[in-house]
Amino acid sequence: MSLDDASQKPHDRLARVLADDMERVNALIRARMASEHAPRIPEVTAHLVEAGGKRLRPMLTLAAARMCGYSGENHVKLAATVEFIHTATLLHDDVVDESAQRRGRPTANLLWDNKSSVLVGDYLFARSFQLMVETDSLRVMDILADASATIAEGEVLQLTAAQNLATDENVYLQVIRGKTAALFAAACEVGGVTAGVEEEKIAALRAYGDALGISFQIVDDLLDYDGDSSTTGKNVGDDFRERKLTMPVIKAVAKADAEERAFWVRVIEKGRQEDGDLEQALALLARHETLEETRQEALRWAEEAKQALALFPESDLREMLLDLADYVVARVR
Repeated sequence: MSLDDASQKPHDRLARVLADDMERVNALIRARMASEHAPRIPEVTAHLVEAGGKRLRPMLTLAAARMCGYSGENHVKLAATVEFIHTATLLHDDVVDESAQRRGRPTANLLWDNKSSVLVGDYLFARSFQLMVETDSLRVMDILADASATIAEGEVLQLTAAQNLATDENVYLQVIRGKTAALFAAACEVGGVTAGVEEEKIAALRAYGDALGISFQIVDDLLDYDGDSSTTGKNVGDDFRERKLTMPVIKAVAKADAEERAFWVRVIEKGRQEDGDLEQALALLARHETLEETRQEALRWAEEAKQALALFPESDLREMLLDLADYVVARVR
């Protein structure tokens, strides 16, 4: 699959197939991010919401519901809910990470301030819960409320684990399950719940979203060391500069000799980074082949996502979701 051929990108094909639903989702987002009394809310939200994101998470909700034969209206509200939760976490994340760039543009906290980003993020969380209530489904509310709590828990765990060289791959997996995969899983699961399909299919949708989200985040972390900032919208080495222990570094630390471990202690645990340290880190990752090992992990999770959909009959939407799992890892094939 060529990444340069837009017609072959599954999220673009999904967007075309779901265009009518997505138009309603976007209209609902614009309506609900408005504020009569605080104009900064739509200013900050629009900067991020309309920054050219793929709307992948809400499309997963729409696709899951449609694949399960749903023909009502609640999937639109749920898709908007998922996007609000996602946008709120991005606003908060950029403050925590002190980020200056997202999707190739200055972050909201840089253009306005940290207070605005945090408070507007809170507003979007509140809006998401209003939309959940409107679906009149306690189970849907339980799934999305649980996902919101898991996301926050994952972010807090990352605070304590990110600069601790004792952090292993199990803790890393717990972190990314929280910060990324939880919303992917919930987005897919609520699509099946609102469609009223059997429990086995709902569980399969959740498993697909979970594995897809894990693969997505592993690839994202890999591209931080092995990507192109012009295509990723991130500065290469941001995770290193922010002293985040992601899978490539965790694997390198596990293989480090005494001298190498002293380097990782200095740059990650103690934060005493000097000119040339990123280049040395990249050399250590290459020496121990941890970028390739990380790539293989991403491929394994993508395959697990595809296996989860084996329960569903063949359809165009199912094929697009299968292709999406391939596309997530095609960036690092």
